[in-house]
Amino acid sequence: MGLTIGVDIGGTKIAAGVVDEEGAIRGTCKVPTPPTPEALVDAIAEAVRTVSADHEVEAVGIGAAGYVDDKRATVLFAPNVNWRHEALKDKVEQRVGLPVVVENDANAAAWGEYRFGAGQGHEDVICITLGTGLGGGVIIGNKLRRGRFGVAGEFGHIRVVPDGLLCGCGSQGCWEQYASGRALVRYARQRAAATPENAALLLGLGDGTPARIEGKHVSQAARSGDPVAIDSFRELARWAGAGLADLASLFDPSAFIVGGGVSDEGDLVLDPIRKYFRRWLVGGQWRPHAQVLAAQLGGKAGLVGAADLARQG
Repeated sequence: MGLTIGVDIGGTKIAAGVVDEEGAIRGTCKVPTPPTPEALVDAIAEAVRTVSADHEVEAVGIGAAGYVDDKRATVLFAPNVNWRHEALKDKVEQRVGLPVVVENDANAAAWGEYRFGAGQGHEDVICITLGTGLGGGVIIGNKLRRGRFGVAGEFGHIRVVPDGLLCGCGSQGCWEQYASGRALVRYARQRAAATPENAALLLGLGDGTPARIEGKHVSQAARSGDPVAIDSFRELARWAGAGLADLASLFDPSAFIVGGGVSDEGDLVLDPIRKYFRRWLVGGQWRPHAQVLAAQLGGKAGLVGAADLARQG
């Protein structure tokens, strides 16, 4: 199969791109993400029609944040969109006249990294995305493992603290409440409120109050040596590294790939994640260690991965 389209549904925009068999993007377009479910389907179709106008494409892959069924057709549940058993494949196919594959967005990103990014050369890879939340994908034996019902790899909702912080999924103590972009901001605000004298640079990037600290402020301050910002990254890394050690006991991959917006800070976050991974890896002094790698495709991973999954049917 030749050219396919990948669609990445974001909170504010929908990105669509024509992707070739080598993972190269030949053309892209973006449209705003509308607020209602039906309008969202129309916007996806609009993006597909726009980006395919100058290309002969054969199929469409859609990365959707939520639980996607085993047939890669229906979004069973999407926490940030009011989709409940949404027949997304059928609806988009009717609008664009092309075969459609629907996949969880973190799975699509994991597949993109495995095929064309940091996972090349590995047969067994676990990907986590440290963004606003925490997503994941499992590739074992060169295959994306989705589970019997299609919803495997939801690592962010493993409960790591019984009766811990309330999560958007409705549960408490989920991993993403402690290792994610939201968690990083919470750590920084709490620490800045407790010791403002140590967070002068961090506070100065906002309006001077802890409540107005944002993720970009934490990153900028940490790169400039602010101790509170650095300590906030260290706390996130402690939770992330410990979680990877647990996943190593479950899957024993040759590599972990860490993507998402938080990972854009590179070794500022990856070095401490590696440190805590080694610390908490059971039997670590006696067993081989998986590599902990930075994702290479950045924000393109989901789009490229979705397009490649559509190519494979």
